[in-house]
Amino acid sequence: MIFYKQKNIHLKPNEIIDYKDIDLLRKFITDQSKIVSRRSNGLTVKQQKQLAKSIKKARILALLPFVNKD
Repeated sequence: MIFYKQKNIHLKPNEIIDYKDIDLLRKFITDQSKIVSRRSNGLTVKQQKQLAKSIKKARILALLPFVNKD
């Protein structure tokens, strides 16, 4: 069983998650380049959907890796 350390990154409810803000997006990705679940990071449903879209867009534009090869 894998336990993730809960990340307490609080965003304001109206804050926009942008795909160009790589430092913020890296906080929501595990060391294996997986998107952290909503339950683990404490975001709302709307923020989590926005986060996932931003991470996927950043991956397509090669700003973030798809897989961590370390």
